[in-house]
Amino acid sequence: MSRLPDVTRAWTSFARAGLLGLLTALTFASLTFAGAACAEPPVWIVRDKDSEIVLFGSIHILPPGLNWTPPVLDRALKAADDIWFELPIDAQTEAGTAQLATQVGVLPPDGSLFHMLSPQDAALMSKVAQAYDVSPVLLDRLKPWLAEIALEGGAYRKVGADANDGVEKTIAAMATPNAQRQAFETPAQQIDLLSAGTTAQQIASLHETLKEMDEKPDEYQVLVKAWMDSDIPTLDREALEPLRKASPDLFRRLVTERNAHWTQVLDARMKGHGHTVVVVGVGHLIGPGGVPARLRALGYSVTGP
Repeated sequence: MSRLPDVTRAWTSFARAGLLGLLTALTFASLTFAGAACAEPPVWIVRDKDSEIVLFGSIHILPPGLNWTPPVLDRALKAADDIWFELPIDAQTEAGTAQLATQVGVLPPDGSLFHMLSPQDAALMSKVAQAYDVSPVLLDRLKPWLAEIALEGGAYRKVGADANDGVEKTIAAMATPNAQRQAFETPAQQIDLLSAGTTAQQIASLHETLKEMDEKPDEYQVLVKAWMDSDIPTLDREALEPLRKASPDLFRRLVTERNAHWTQVLDARMKGHGHTVVVVGVGHLIGPGGVPARLRALGYSVTGP
C-alpha cells in the first residue's frame, strides 16, 4: 500500500501517547490557557506504613509551552525507586508498535472503510478528514480503530501538539537514572485491546470521535483546562462519558478491566516497601472505578482530588 508509511507515523504518535487520546475523541482549536500556570493537574498519594505511590493522571499529548509539572510530582520523582507507565517509553517500543499496528490495522485489499460506514458517517468522515488534513485515501484503507487514531494524529498536528512535549516523555527524562522503569502493558496488548473489538463497536467509537471533532472544535481546550484545574467532574464528562455511552463493552475492556488489573499490580507493590510513581491516562484515575478508589477500597490511605 503506497500510503502505509502514513499509518506508521500516525501509530507512532499513538504509541507515545497511550490510549487516552482514543478514549476522549480529542479535537483541537487555538489554545489559550489564561491562568493555567497557577493550577496543577491531579495527583493522588497512596500510603501504608512503609510504602508510598504517587499516581499522576496524564493527558499524554500537550500543547507546547504549558507549565504543568506539580511540585509534589517533582519531589516524588527525585525519591522514586520505580516509575510505572502504561507502555515502555523508548524508541524501540515506538517503532515496534507502529509496525505491529500496520500489520493488524489495515483492511484487506478489497476492503473500504467508507463502504463500511453509513452514508451519513462516510460523509462526516470526509468532512472531518478535510478539516484536519488527513488523506481520505489513507482512511479508506484502515480498520475503524486505526482510522480513529489517524484522525487524531491530524488533529494533534493541526495545533502543533506533539508527543515530544507530552507527559510521559517529559517525566521519563525527569526521573533519576536509578529509578527502575516499568510498564503495565506491552504494545501488543494495547493493540489487541483496540483491534479485538467487533466492527460494530469500532464503528460506534469512530462515530463518536467524528461527531466530537466536527461539533466541538474547542474540546481539547476544555479538556486541558479541566486537567490543569484538577476539575474531576469535567474530566469524567469529557474523557470517559463519550466512550461509556457509545460502546459500554469497549469501555469495559479499555477502562474498567485495565483499572482492575493495574490495581492488582499496585496492591502487590504496596505489600513491599519504598517509593513509586505511576503515570497513566487521567481517565484511569477518576471516579468510583478509577485506580485510586479501588486502592482505597483495599484499605490503603489515599489522598487526592
